[in-house]
Amino acid sequence: MLFCVIHTEHVFASLPQMERGVAKVLGGDPKGNNFLYTNGKSVIIRNINDHSRFVNCVRFSPDGNRFCTAGADGQIFLYDGKTGEKICALGGAKAHEGGVYAVSWSPDSSQLISASGDKTVKLWDVGTSTALTTFNMGADVMDQQLGCLWQKDHLLSVSLSGYINYLDKSNPDRPLRTIKGHSKSIQSLTVHKNGGRSYIYSGSHDGHINILSLGGGHTGENNDFSGKGHSNLVTKMAVDDADQLVTCSMDDTVRFTSVTKKEYSASNLVKMDVQPKHVSVAAGGLALAVCIGQVVFLKDKKKVFTLDSLDYEPEAGAIHPGGSTAAVGGADGKVRLYSVQGSTLKDEGKSVEAKGPVTDMAYSKDGAYLAVTDEKKVVTVFTVADNYSVKNDFYGHHAKVVTLAWSPDNEHFASGGMDMMVYVWTVNDADKRLKIPDAHRLHHVSGLAWIDEHTLVTTSHDASVKQWTLKF
Repeated sequence: MLFCVIHTEHVFASLPQMERGVAKVLGGDPKGNNFLYTNGKSVIIRNINDHSRFVNCVRFSPDGNRFCTAGADGQIFLYDGKTGEKICALGGAKAHEGGVYAVSWSPDSSQLISASGDKTVKLWDVGTSTALTTFNMGADVMDQQLGCLWQKDHLLSVSLSGYINYLDKSNPDRPLRTIKGHSKSIQSLTVHKNGGRSYIYSGSHDGHINILSLGGGHTGENNDFSGKGHSNLVTKMAVDDADQLVTCSMDDTVRFTSVTKKEYSASNLVKMDVQPKHVSVAAGGLALAVCIGQVVFLKDKKKVFTLDSLDYEPEAGAIHPGGSTAAVGGADGKVRLYSVQGSTLKDEGKSVEAKGPVTDMAYSKDGAYLAVTDEKKVVTVFTVADNYSVKNDFYGHHAKVVTLAWSPDNEHFASGGMDMMVYVWTVNDADKRLKIPDAHRLHHVSGLAWIDEHTLVTTSHDASVKQWTLKF
């Protein structure tokens, strides 16, 4: 077999037609001048200089009679699938006002759709080379269209935001459905029940918060909050008794967002003096924000007391469900127990010891226990009623434990670590546990939450949310 000169530029591969004995286009170089062919005996380069800028996509029609090319110059050209001769340019001088990133053919090879950086998707009639419909996807930069797919009767596109849009021919300005999710690593997670349905809230590195609803015939439905939210990584979140999602972020704010209105509001934003890294809530409008070098106590969305000039670095915090105690874990391995007295936190000199620098902590739902994770790969559970004596130490992780969550039954809790493992522990028996190895294969577990006593949700820096069914 004879091979000719290989491209010195990147090849943007196409889908070659499968008919034997005829030339097949394999790809095109980014400048749009050369196309790589094979005729079954050799690989040849044919010079096609119709595009003036990068060729982003080459696709054969399902019947193999034609192929199209789409480029950064906004043009789409049609060619004969056997000879490679140009047939026409869709739309005349330009198919789109921006670069065209993808095309997809209809199953009968008579039409195709194209996705462009001009924030539109167009439906083309190949026979007349005219646009039948223009789908306007929005005005924001994140509404640029980077991909498209014609799958049976469904027309889909992918936005720069990562959202997947189901296009509606009868209403081109409004998709039938938009599947939303994260395009960056997920850092925080919580679950809330409302109206008989469970909602999974997850926050990512770019400040985006996603809402995944379960139950009520809407399983898997994604949504988000309207308006301007966090501008940086969402480090921790919880839902309070007023149905507000309380979140803290590296943008130096704590937000209180109504989960029913699903709308960000500037009036529900609390600016911190320094960066917050952990937040917890309790009944009566109480919230505790652990910041770099500070602990801030909030009530009814207002800062009411601040602990600063500390002789330790606070890492995590938790308010007892009864609102009587604020526990703060430090990088020195100590958990300090502050008494909540009105709008202040009083240091009465009480503390307990973890096995290492504290990474996360949480009270059980009934307030009977306090669980603390640390960098020494241990989870320690303290009994609140017994003056915070150690109930059990839980060993099993092979790397730093970074997150934990209590089951609604108050008898089990889950922990996740840098070892990509999740353990589900039994409070009364440290040897009785469930192990989920490689819960997220690409990155460590960053968040945990329970839907019910037998359903656990995990998330990770791999930008995915997983649901697990547990059998004890």
